Amino acid sequence: MANAKKNKPKSAAEVQKELSELTKGKGEERPPVDLKKIYVRVGIVAAVVWAIAFIIPWKGALVIAGVLSVAAIGVMIWLNNWVKKSNKLGALLKGADTEEGRKAALASLDTDFKKNDTQAIMAKAQLQMQDDPRAALTTFETINCDKEMGPIAAQVRAMRAMLHLNFGETAEARALADQLELGKQNDAKLRVLLATVAGEAWARSGQGKKAVDTLELFNPDAEENAEQRPQMWRARAFAYAAVNDTKGIARAMKKLADINPHLLGMFLPPQKKVHPLLEREAKQLVQRMGLAKQKMVRQRM
Repeated sequence: MANAKKNKPKSAAEVQKELSELTKGKGEERPPVDLKKIYVRVGIVAAVVWAIAFIIPWKGALVIAGVLSVAAIGVMIWLNNWVKKSNKLGALLKGADTEEGRKAALASLDTDFKKNDTQAIMAKAQLQMQDDPRAALTTFETINCDKEMGPIAAQVRAMRAMLHLNFGETAEARALADQLELGKQNDAKLRVLLATVAGEAWARSGQGKKAVDTLELFNPDAEENAEQRPQMWRARAFAYAAVNDTKGIARAMKKLADINPHLLGMFLPPQKKVHPLLEREAKQLVQRMGLAKQKMVRQRM
């Protein structure tokens, strides 16, 4: 009896929860921003600026020092508000690991933050992605990327492109991917995200070689890429299929199966617009592993 219970097939909800856990960060959380240290350093710089202004025998120096001081105060006020809001949103998302928690978090985002708050809009979309991806895409589309800072705009475009890929809307994903500027991003994780999404979009829209060349710049098995590993190997699978690299396909599919066998369901019927080589490899792996096709994850491509 106990053995039968142990081998009972997982429900769709259990599988989705398991896959969600795979993409969560396994490393330590980043330490909070130490505003006190920042304020001290800014104060020291301001003191030096004023000291120099008093030494220089030119009245304009005092004016410049005053302007710089006002600007510094403005930056510190903005930074203080940004850090407080980021911490609040982080706590909100951290507690939204259940359906009830997500509903409560969404309600809080609608009432406690301004409607045009980009950080809050992105947090709302991230929550919606778990239960209603189409609604998440609509939410992301309310952000005007042309008016946002480079990294924020890039992240929003990448998330939109990724959702379009999940819906099988490769033309829309490709249009967004072509706007991503990988070389201008300083954040390593953001560069990986952009390369992964752009690589898959290119692979699925006729630019297989460009996709392979881009994706192979980053190692999916590196420890720092643990959070994005499933997405990275998925993108490589599409890229290798686009250039008919059967060995590359086999390697990428095996990596996905090692992470979680249910990920192979992304390439099996009734999924649409799946490359025949990917579907064939997925079927062969499923058969070799002795898994029932019905247990595979049904995820739009």
